Amino acid sequence: MLNRMKRLSGLFAVILGALWSPAGLIAGIAPVTVDGKMPSLAPLLQQVTPAVVNISVSSASPEEDNPFLQDPFFRRFFGLQDRPEPRMSAGSGVIVEATKGYVLTNHHVIKGAREVIVTLKDRRQFQAKLVGSDAGTDIALLKIEAQNLVSLKVGDSDVLNVGDYVLAIGNPFGLGQTVTSGIVSALGRTGLNIEGYEDFIQTDAAINPGNSGGALVNLRGELVGVNTAIIGPAGGNVGIGFAVPASMFKAVMQQLIRFGEVRRGRFGLNTQDITPDLADVLKLKSLDSVVVVDVAPESPADKAGIKRGDVVTHVQRRKLRSAADMRNQLALTPIGETVELKILRQGQERVVTGRIESLNVVGTRAAQLVPELSGAAIGEVEPNTGGKGVLVVKVERGSAAWNYGLREGDVIAGINRRAVRSAAEFLSLLRASQRPLVLNVVRGDYLFAIVIRR
Repeated sequence: MLNRMKRLSGLFAVILGALWSPAGLIAGIAPVTVDGKMPSLAPLLQQVTPAVVNISVSSASPEEDNPFLQDPFFRRFFGLQDRPEPRMSAGSGVIVEATKGYVLTNHHVIKGAREVIVTLKDRRQFQAKLVGSDAGTDIALLKIEAQNLVSLKVGDSDVLNVGDYVLAIGNPFGLGQTVTSGIVSALGRTGLNIEGYEDFIQTDAAINPGNSGGALVNLRGELVGVNTAIIGPAGGNVGIGFAVPASMFKAVMQQLIRFGEVRRGRFGLNTQDITPDLADVLKLKSLDSVVVVDVAPESPADKAGIKRGDVVTHVQRRKLRSAADMRNQLALTPIGETVELKILRQGQERVVTGRIESLNVVGTRAAQLVPELSGAAIGEVEPNTGGKGVLVVKVERGSAAWNYGLREGDVIAGINRRAVRSAAEFLSLLRASQRPLVLNVVRGDYLFAIVIRR
């Protein structure tokens, strides 16, 4: 037993030496404090933390949205103030471009904001202007007019590995700037039903309410994710937090700067993940690809020459991991731009290109027929189920459609057990269907039902 303990202690010393030596995992960062003895991340944080900001949001009180409580008689009856107090909330943000004053944060942090105040680490405060916001990925971009800002370099989230060390920096519970540490617990998390388009980095670095919009950085001081969600039975940290990866928020940010919103289009391609059995049949060496199960006639994918049974390995020269990954890539490509796909057909590698087309959006007609769908824009597009349907292009957070569970990127494949093949058919079925109304919804790899009874 004693010899075993000596061997373990020796191994532990070797591991510590590898971690903290100049040739170890954090090479290039001075791993010492002022006394020159104890390892520390302080030198790194001194460079990084000035780029992470606190965000204070003033929004309308829930009372102001209630028509009854806007009446002075009802306000006196319920003993309410003559003027409702605005609702105050707090979150975090990251300066991503110092010269232009761009601050990245979460959509849900600034949703419905009347006023947004950004507080820097040096306690300077600035009123922020909203450049644009995207509910589907929960990303928003602000702009402040300020001098001498410090920005974070955006890293490459595609090279992250499970086990890499990361730091989470934000404003938990409104306490002020706080740093926590951990590792990358998992990559490419989907199916959490948190947002419409999901490709989360999972980490055990402590993330709590108020951390939303804050930075997830690697040990090079690069921004690899924007903290956005947690899983916790009491709303606090239990070691499971999620961040939007840099590969996703960079694409969103480019469109927000250009258009003020993310403009998603149609490619007409339906795929599914490669299973071990499929890999054997198709003679594939890796599961990191998708197989085409349907191509819409006259769609961009059809015009590009893609056929059922083709295996897609890359989109825009980026290696694919899953069908959800491909869906995200296509959804973040602006309308009118060309998409390059690398495919395998009968063992032969090919490169094809197609142009993203605009969607035929139904608009408010669905909400007129079914008020419970208000707040959702429905577009005609091929779903990820191998059949036809309609796409939920946008959902306003807090709307009736949102409260019933619809999210941007969902596909409505059927109504009351009848398949939906087009936007026109979707409206026709809404007119003819009796209550309760059952919507068959596809989200990523999951199929579920939303029941509207009233």
